[in-house]
Amino acid sequence: MNGEQVDLAIVGGGPAGMAAATLAASLGVSVVLLDEQTAPGGQIYRNVAAAPPGRLDVLGPDYAAGRALVDAFQRSTARHIGAAAVWHVSAERMVHYLQDGQVKSVQARQVILCTGALERPFPIPGWTLPGVLSAGAAQILLKTADARPSAPVVLGGCGPLLYLLGWQYMRAGVRVRAIVDTTDAADRRRALAHIGGAIAGWRYLEKGLAMMRALRRAGVPFYRGASGLEVEGDDAAHALRFVSAGRAQRIESRVVLLHQGVVPNTQFTWSLRAAHRWDDAQLCFVPVTDDWGALDLPGLYVAGDGRGIGGALAAALQGQLSALGAACALGRLPVDERDRRALPLRAELAAHMRVRPFLDALYRPKAQNRVPADDVLVCRCEEVTAGTLREHVKLGCTGPNQAKSFGRCGMGPCQGRLCGLTVTEVIADARQVSPDEVGYYRIRPPIKPITLGELARQA
Repeated sequence: MNGEQVDLAIVGGGPAGMAAATLAASLGVSVVLLDEQTAPGGQIYRNVAAAPPGRLDVLGPDYAAGRALVDAFQRSTARHIGAAAVWHVSAERMVHYLQDGQVKSVQARQVILCTGALERPFPIPGWTLPGVLSAGAAQILLKTADARPSAPVVLGGCGPLLYLLGWQYMRAGVRVRAIVDTTDAADRRRALAHIGGAIAGWRYLEKGLAMMRALRRAGVPFYRGASGLEVEGDDAAHALRFVSAGRAQRIESRVVLLHQGVVPNTQFTWSLRAAHRWDDAQLCFVPVTDDWGALDLPGLYVAGDGRGIGGALAAALQGQLSALGAACALGRLPVDERDRRALPLRAELAAHMRVRPFLDALYRPKAQNRVPADDVLVCRCEEVTAGTLREHVKLGCTGPNQAKSFGRCGMGPCQGRLCGLTVTEVIADARQVSPDEVGYYRIRPPIKPITLGELARQA
């Protein structure tokens, strides 16, 4: 498949990627979808097509709804290339990937990046101990292998996934010892400024409230306005300590699941040197695009949560809009027809996004959980603490790229994917400037690990 020519290459098999591929294929566009997973679905609908009825029941109707999207994609003429780790996308729209130990490439006339979201880092004391996982990682284990903790769990942080996973665990028979929510009265007051959007998006809120009611009926304790979160333990997690309602709390657990929202996966857009901006509402960098998701590079688009967090339904709609933009650029669709088809999609997207400002304000991650104390690890790969990073700032380090030279921060296997936002915010705080001024790592390929031997075999 080396050098295969296609009209459209899509990177990512989640809702945005599947929706984009299905629509583009229906317009006569030759489509290849490159997916790191073996089956389409992405993280949100991971393994949904193969999930047995019992697992569908545990994970809930929103997860099961992904089957319709997968089925539509599989009926289309778009080609799915699974187990494909895309390690480089060039400005000339050459997509390089690794599959079964072989390096392959696709030359596309248009490319849509549907790389989704990553969980925001949660750098608190003890976050690197065995037994501490992100809530998203725990949910992936449940979706793919029906793997669930045998010991009681504590969930800490903020955001809808905290309650969703607690609800799913409850249905799966996992004992949830407590939900420790960092959302406080100040967050609720801030969210009230966006109450109109909350009313418009009442269906989203009702789902969350129903989950909370179910957890309460099951006797799960809730701790509100929690601060000072620390995972206790020497060689493994033993307990979560925090302060709630002015009282110090300690909940014993060998499984601590942390979560404070998700952020766009921007590794590819940064590596392309596309323009980005700091989104203060979502506390992350987002790529700069037009209404079709087009970057400031010819023939390259971004759709879904990689463009800004909006959720699965919004991601699918963005995927369809980017597909219309790409099809028009390929000459498969006149401009007036593109615009006509886009109108109902844009209206539906706007309806889904009305609740987003309310959610962003309500579940805004706390500064103490994003910009940690000196003794907390920031870069897990290279074992760099926040204090070391601050010392580097005193010596003249102005941004993440300089941090690499000062102490190898961001130079480990994840290439800054896990620590990037934390490094930006720690440096910005130390310099007393905006994250936009500090910037982000200069991301270079390979985005995913690849050996010299594998590269040599391509040559």
